[in-house]
Amino acid sequence: MQQIPAFNPPLLRDDLDRLGIPEPWSFGVADRTRFGELDALAHVNNTAYLRWLENLRIHYFKHYGIADYNGTPPRIVLKSIGMDYKKEMGLHEDYVVTGRTAAFRTSSFTMEYAVWSGDLRATGFAVIVWLDQSGAKYPLPDDLRRIFAQTDGARDDR
Repeated sequence: MQQIPAFNPPLLRDDLDRLGIPEPWSFGVADRTRFGELDALAHVNNTAYLRWLENLRIHYFKHYGIADYNGTPPRIVLKSIGMDYKKEMGLHEDYVVTGRTAAFRTSSFTMEYAVWSGDLRATGFAVIVWLDQSGAKYPLPDDLRRIFAQTDGARDDR
């Protein structure tokens, strides 16, 4: 079977510049709202935004070699997540979700997110923890800390 091209390929800094998305955002994914994401008022449901962040995280983790999702340690656990909805969205709106690592500690890191559709529609955050197979905290490797600091400008909160 012929290989299918990547869906929603990652958008990097040059792509985001062309779309008018400001720094510090250096990674994003574009998509379009769907009918199934609407609530009774024909606005994108709050939970859809959380799915969009998850989709961005998967692309981000694969792109930066954080996780390949093949079952090998470490286990990546979403500890907490939050959203701030700035402006509603409707059906068939093109949007870009951006994400970056803002800070890291010994075995966790905090990501920040933004949703753009012409203007800023929502912001969010997630705290992600690395665990080994027993559930104990697993330290972030130094090379990953360097990627976070150099690519995203993340601060070291250890």
